[in-house]
Amino acid sequence: MNIRHSTAMIIEQCKNTHILSYFLWLMRSDLAHAQDPAALQENSLEVAALALAAGWRPERGALYLQSAVGRHAELCWVLTCLGTRARLEALPAFREKAAGRRDVPLGLLLYPVLQAADVLLQRATHVPVGADQLPHLHVAAALARSFAARYGPAFPAPRALLPEDGSDRVRSLRDPSKKMSKSDPDERSRILLTDDEATIELKIRKAVTDCNPEVTWEPSERPGVANLVRLHCLAAGLAPAAAVAGAAGLTTAQYKREVSAALGAALRSLRVRRGELRARPACCAPCWRPAPRARSSAPTRPTPTWPRAWASPRPPSPPPQPEAPTRTPL
Repeated sequence: MNIRHSTAMIIEQCKNTHILSYFLWLMRSDLAHAQDPAALQENSLEVAALALAAGWRPERGALYLQSAVGRHAELCWVLTCLGTRARLEALPAFREKAAGRRDVPLGLLLYPVLQAADVLLQRATHVPVGADQLPHLHVAAALARSFAARYGPAFPAPRALLPEDGSDRVRSLRDPSKKMSKSDPDERSRILLTDDEATIELKIRKAVTDCNPEVTWEPSERPGVANLVRLHCLAAGLAPAAAVAGAAGLTTAQYKREVSAALGAALRSLRVRRGELRARPACCAPCWRPAPRARSSAPTRPTPTWPRAWASPRPPSPPPQPEAPTRTPL
């Protein structure tokens, strides 16, 4: 998990103690790309450790595996029958991932439908996402309306919770024209929550900027330098203007050292706590099972608004049999 995901998905949500939060590890969604099964299992423990290290507690929601609740796949199929190929092919994320591929897996096309099922099944009203995920959330809201039109109202149309700190706009360290992504083949493009300070320093030092040594805040004209400023702001809790003012007289090379130091300090306690939890796997594994709250919120049997979608029809009652004639003894 990289720093772009962490602020919106874990750290900020853990601060909202009045919100019942559901953290879902999308193991089925990950199958849209080639995966090592052993690595998936290892990553599930990693996510649990990071969530606990960031301050999430089981009494404030549920942390569960997508594969532990079968209704996700069932609802995905129903929503697939309500969606259209044209709508899914028009999504920017699909066009980006399908570009240059000769054979595009269906999983890439249907990924937003499974994502919609994940959101709608828990009847989520607000979903923490970045601006790049807004089209997918719009698909989920549209599918909720389509479901209501055909089968009756069952799910609220989810709304986006955009991070106020700009974490959703963090760019790739190697190509500032792209977002920071965990699926980027270049590991130097992202800062992971598990990176130690030496790794962070190396990645920031190799970050792409430009030939102007001055530190300024110009996201459109100088996206690479602006990305460093944004990371500094996230780590130190600064506004861009304050970060730039504090960097007066520094070259971008010198400023990179300041940014890496701020990131290392900001993630140090999380990294230490995560290491302690990973050393005791028994502390993390129970987070994933048996997901009682997740299962209780997901319908385990058809409700009055769902029967036409997937309820098993009851077998017709047998016709009444005529009563056998009785003889009255004389």
